[in-house]
Amino acid sequence: MRILKSGKISINKTFVLIIFLVAAATTVHGQQRIAFGIHADPAISWFSTDINEVKNNGSRPAFNFGLTYNRYFAPNYSFSTGISLISAGGKLISNDTTYLNISNSRSAVMPNNTILYKLQYLAIPVGLKLQTNQIGYFTFFADLGLVPKLAINRKINVPSLGISGEKGSNELRMVNMSYHITGGIEYSLGGTTSLVFGIDFDNNFLDITKDNGNQPDDRVSHKLFSFRFGVNF
Repeated sequence: MRILKSGKISINKTFVLIIFLVAAATTVHGQQRIAFGIHADPAISWFSTDINEVKNNGSRPAFNFGLTYNRYFAPNYSFSTGISLISAGGKLISNDTTYLNISNSRSAVMPNNTILYKLQYLAIPVGLKLQTNQIGYFTFFADLGLVPKLAINRKINVPSLGISGEKGSNELRMVNMSYHITGGIEYSLGGTTSLVFGIDFDNNFLDITKDNGNQPDDRVSHKLFSFRFGVNF
């Protein structure tokens, strides 16, 4: 099984370095202000693969709800983290028969029949937030970093076989990680309170499937495009 493509290793190392430097700066400047927020993000979720035999077969609606925490080590820079619950998924089709280990048995999915995966992640994003000085009532920001994820719910649907809501723990990995890039604006309501509007792109760079038995040796990546609606305090 291939976990990382060589072309992406340098990108991942860069994110790790950014987070390390931010954490170090936060430790040194631990007396700076902190801010909390809450967000609810409707999203679009889909898969991508690195082989032609297995392909994405459409997007799914998704949702990300969570809390944010920012510790500032400079007026316009902060260490960002929090916790969120992500409900998402995707669809795959294969050119060959796919054998799935579900319901304590082995199910054969014929070629070009959709397999629907439903995932619910507990995520703890870690990154760096950069923002402008306030311009009128508005502040522009960007946030980037890594998102370790733990799958707390894994389900599989196979419409052609009448399979719905079956446990997917034998087919889907429990632990994953992504990078995220968020950009948007904050509208001040007075004091430290502001409304948040933005967009976010989240891309898993670990394989979400286990590639059991005679299944193709592929790397399935999970992607999310979200619309951020939130409040900072």
